[in-house]
Amino acid sequence: MKQLLVFIRKEFYHVFRDRRTLLILFGLPTAQILLFGFALSSEVKDVNLAVVDFAKDNASQQIISRLQASTRFRLQRSPLSYSEMETAFRRNTIKAALVIPANFNRDLLHTGRGQLQIIADASDPNAATTITNYLTAIVGDYQQELNQAAGALPYQIMPETRMLYNPDMNGSLNFIPGVLALVLMIVCTTLTSVAIVREKELGTMEILLVSPFRPLLVLIAKAVPYLVLSLLDFTLILLLSVFVLNVAIQGSVVLLYVVSTVFIISCLSLGLLISNVTASQQVAMLASMMGMMLPTLLFTGFMFPLENLPGPLRLVPNIVPSHWYYLVVKAIMLKGLGFEAVWKETLILGLMAVVLLGISLRNFKIRLT
Repeated sequence: MKQLLVFIRKEFYHVFRDRRTLLILFGLPTAQILLFGFALSSEVKDVNLAVVDFAKDNASQQIISRLQASTRFRLQRSPLSYSEMETAFRRNTIKAALVIPANFNRDLLHTGRGQLQIIADASDPNAATTITNYLTAIVGDYQQELNQAAGALPYQIMPETRMLYNPDMNGSLNFIPGVLALVLMIVCTTLTSVAIVREKELGTMEILLVSPFRPLLVLIAKAVPYLVLSLLDFTLILLLSVFVLNVAIQGSVVLLYVVSTVFIISCLSLGLLISNVTASQQVAMLASMMGMMLPTLLFTGFMFPLENLPGPLRLVPNIVPSHWYYLVVKAIMLKGLGFEAVWKETLILGLMAVVLLGISLRNFKIRLT
């Protein structure tokens, strides 16, 4: 045990002396969690909206006040004509316009019907659809208030929508668990993928091979520093998620740390396996970063629905550790579930860690030639 602790301390020295390693370990996750957390969102915020109010009556003012209170829109100076509105669209100063015709309030009171025109820039179809849905919902809320104030009305079926786990439709909640799995997968695998091959390139592998250290202890000593630093990295990501991206942790933080530790061990074991079978640090980093990024993006489930995969490809996510970790993080962070709901995924991650560590140990060469 004393020899193991000495070797672990030596690995810590290696890490702290290498600024590139520290940059990958702490700089890359911080940049990714901030960029992905803010950019990867299906929400549409701060939309430049023009309201063309030809009515200027009580009903139109009520609708405009609701638009001003919404965080989705930023009301721009109202165009005085359709030509000015078209010019604003061409200059990209507005993304949508709401046209309120003259006599809007009078039509509502006398005929019970009022017409509005919503115009959106459909050069981005998804954003245009989302914007029109937001505007329709705001107008629908105002219409419902009018119906309630009017008293007795014919029977109407009014569907009520309830959003579970994310009532505010915060887009970060959907991406933070996936980004967490992506960052830990790439960082942990990349760092340990060069741990052994670096010894070969520096010529210090001979010292390890002639030492009384067994191969298992060598692998453990290589992995322990990165395990500790990866847990610190995980803590940093959680703090950024909670205090910067406003993602609340609904479940047990202790359980989240336990499962994350199991996932990190599986990633470190995979990195050690890559380090054992590659001949240079460049090849190891390329295999770990590029080889792990695409499977994590495609088969984790946070960017693309796995239900869209064709038959045989639906089995691929089962061998990707980040897929199971993503399911666990969503269950704990967003739904507040306990161990009884995630024990199967945790067990699978544990088995993956044992299998990968076993394969790494088997591929550890005790001779250089």
